[in-house]
Amino acid sequence: MGMSEMGSSRTRRWSSRVAVAVAGALISATALAGVGNTEPLFPGGPEIPGFPGLFGSVEPPLPEPANFSAPSIDPSSGEVVGVAQPVIIRFNEAIDDRAAAERAIKVTTSQPVEGGFYWINDSQVRWKPTEFWPAHTQVTVDAGDSQSTFDIGDAFVATADDNTKQISISVNGEVVKTMPTSMGKPGYETPNGTYIIGERVREMYMDSSTYGVPIDSPEGYRTYVEYATRMSYSGIFVHAAPWSVNQQGHSNVSHGCLNVSTEDGKWFYENSKKGDAVIVRNTAGGTLSGSDGLGDWNR
Repeated sequence: MGMSEMGSSRTRRWSSRVAVAVAGALISATALAGVGNTEPLFPGGPEIPGFPGLFGSVEPPLPEPANFSAPSIDPSSGEVVGVAQPVIIRFNEAIDDRAAAERAIKVTTSQPVEGGFYWINDSQVRWKPTEFWPAHTQVTVDAGDSQSTFDIGDAFVATADDNTKQISISVNGEVVKTMPTSMGKPGYETPNGTYIIGERVREMYMDSSTYGVPIDSPEGYRTYVEYATRMSYSGIFVHAAPWSVNQQGHSNVSHGCLNVSTEDGKWFYENSKKGDAVIVRNTAGGTLSGSDGLGDWNR
């Protein structure tokens, strides 16, 4: 969790839509040249990866005029985010012609990346790669009068396995830390799936009334926690839980969060970033909804 260069920086930047269009152009050019022809179709340029005998560069098409005013783009320019982070475009108006809006948006990257659009509602569209972003990719998004250029950082992926009750964290494919955890108890099982790291909160109160369970009910609570790293809009966090250290690695006692020790919670809080991935597996909690807001990989 690189690729050979294709000449100038502009010709190295591809979106899935551009890649498909270019591939089609090259296949057509190959047919015109004749089967078995090894003469370069575009003399003077480098060989095009994936198309032996084809040389030169192909400029990606420009986006169409926008049918929307300048939208907001997340991530914003200058951010460094994780490999699971989607591009989020929020419009100032409802979009009637979604296809036209997609054609007016250009996603370019410093190395080949395939992906696609999906709509949350008429005023928000997202784009994510088919698989996690390659680490250390630069991404530029042009959407009408708005632009954002951001970077993908190290590939930080945490995997929480209910069979072992351990969280294993890898960075760029190498396991760097393992920590015991206690997940959601019966009736509150942590959903399976791929989560995206959102906000990180140094200290906070977790309140059951925010999801409909009164504080004074048998399963109610209002608890002070430290080093809380959000992984779902529905209220699932990785957080320090010194009260459940004896259960961590052995049994599940939380209301859905991933309980860890204070030391491990602090490490996770300090080393994870927006857009990093948390994969939960082998629980009895079904699957995190793809409409959660941080559950894009489960759509």
